[in-house]
Amino acid sequence: MHRQKIIHAALAATLFTLTASLGLVAQAQEAYPSKTIRFVVPYPPGGPTDLMARLLQTEMQTRLGVTVVIDNKGGAGGNLGSAEVAKQAPADGYTLLLAASGPMAVNPTLYRSMPFNPMVDLAPVMQISSFPLVLEVNPKVGVKTVKELVALGKNPKSELSFASAGNGTPQHLAGELFNTQMGTHIAHIPYRGAGPALNDLLGGQVGVMFDILGSSLQYIQAGKLTPLAVTSAKRSAQLPDVPTMAEAGVTGYEFTGWHGIAVRAGTPAPVIDKLNSTLNAIFKEPEFRKKWEALGTPVVAGTAAAFGELIKKETVRLGKVVKDSGATVD
Repeated sequence: MHRQKIIHAALAATLFTLTASLGLVAQAQEAYPSKTIRFVVPYPPGGPTDLMARLLQTEMQTRLGVTVVIDNKGGAGGNLGSAEVAKQAPADGYTLLLAASGPMAVNPTLYRSMPFNPMVDLAPVMQISSFPLVLEVNPKVGVKTVKELVALGKNPKSELSFASAGNGTPQHLAGELFNTQMGTHIAHIPYRGAGPALNDLLGGQVGVMFDILGSSLQYIQAGKLTPLAVTSAKRSAQLPDVPTMAEAGVTGYEFTGWHGIAVRAGTPAPVIDKLNSTLNAIFKEPEFRKKWEALGTPVVAGTAAAFGELIKKETVRLGKVVKDSGATVD
């Protein structure tokens, strides 16, 4: 009888501990967030990815009631910062990743070895952008149409080069796809982000760039860069006089860069739901939508599941582009 009482007491104590633990977990999730959130941008300051994070930072702080700190971790085509969130950050929702199409869907094929698996080590929260790119040149290159650029790019003596935000970024892949389709030999020059790449394009150190429209628009409008075509299926509302690639004679060419928010895999579902609902609320604000669209992307938003599906599909589609181009990075 005494032994039975001890067993009952032990079971009761275990049940109490388990219940208390579950209660604490639930309480922690309900209280999320209760401390500073780190927002990792896997590229240097100044590029479109960084600009998006800074726009969201202010709104997230207001709605979540905690400080959001942006941490720029550029390098390895976005792999460096992305891998830190995927492999080192706690799975608690206090470290967010601005997940770009390069490290999420391109790099698994482009890089011989990857420090993380985007579909295993990260959990999607929401897609936030779908950027058309603009094919642009420094005026010193002396071309004003895609046809003229192709003629120049086919001449091995031209020493023409195109800048990108790094290996595997939309700027890189768009250029490789162009070379493959048009038979040009425009050399790829990777940078540690779109900001430094754009600076060298403006300075004339490189002649060509496929850039995300939002970050180049002001320089195009000021006449510092010459736009040749946009990579979307339709013309851009911000550059209505610039043809699409199809209109410029490049058939079957369509390319967009995209971004989203992700956290480390294993982050509790209620935390992901809270982040998703907060972001969706931000994107419903008319004033915010105007600022966001001024970057050159429509408002996307949506569910975590939809972003997960996009990553899967784009890994296959963009992986094929990488293979067809023959591009690899050690």
